[in-house]
Amino acid sequence: NMAELLKIKSEVEEFKKEYFYRNSQAEENRQREYQAANRIQSWFRASKVRAYLSHLHKKAIIIQRIWRGFTARARFRQMVKAAYFIMKMNFYEEMAVRIQKRWRGFFVRKYIHNYYARKSYLEGLSRKNELVRMELAELEELQKRERDCVEMVKEQTAKVYQAHRLHHLLSTKQCPGVFNSPFRPAPHEMELLLRQVKYQAPARRKRVIILQSVILIIKDPQHPLLVPLDMALDESRDPLKLLLKKNDIIKTWQTALLGATAQSRLVSVFQ
Repeated sequence: NMAELLKIKSEVEEFKKEYFYRNSQAEENRQREYQAANRIQSWFRASKVRAYLSHLHKKAIIIQRIWRGFTARARFRQMVKAAYFIMKMNFYEEMAVRIQKRWRGFFVRKYIHNYYARKSYLEGLSRKNELVRMELAELEELQKRERDCVEMVKEQTAKVYQAHRLHHLLSTKQCPGVFNSPFRPAPHEMELLLRQVKYQAPARRKRVIILQSVILIIKDPQHPLLVPLDMALDESRDPLKLLLKKNDIIKTWQTALLGATAQSRLVSVFQ
């Protein structure tokens, strides 16, 4: 027994040495093992979290897919309903336009633009146009006659003025004048006019007053001096008749011009 006790005591010393050695080895490897354990735990936890997040992501995708499909189908149904409603409204509007067009055409043709009323209106309008055209033609003819009368008055006034200026060319018993050729069957118009007027010195103011008086006479259509001119326009173109008629006209205009000359003298006296 003592031997065993001694053996045990010797083994205790060895056990202590072994224990101390192993504790020192464990102390040396503790930090490295701790870091390795932390790394293993972090990897495991990360794997676990990633797996959980992947699971959540898949479930979220499924939920979103179902919800988006539901909302898209609902929106598509609304779009189909709206398109169908618009199509029906377009059809109804087109049919309403056709009905209104037919009805308005019938109403307008029957009550507003009646064919027979329009025909009678156009016939009356054509008759009125013909009357207006006739009146315009008469007015044009009247204006033309007035212009011819004014031109004739101007021509006669110029001839009278020229006769006053050329009074020295009047024929005498001894010597025939320029306008009284012995080869003519009848005296010239200027010769007759020279016989009826008297010589007057040229005066510009008197001539202007005479022309103004003649124009005042022309403006009055009822003046008796215009009647011979109007009659002369309607006469035939026979030279002898025209010559006789012009002699009467010359006498009438001589009276008018003498009155205008007297008026001009009175005006010059009062001025």
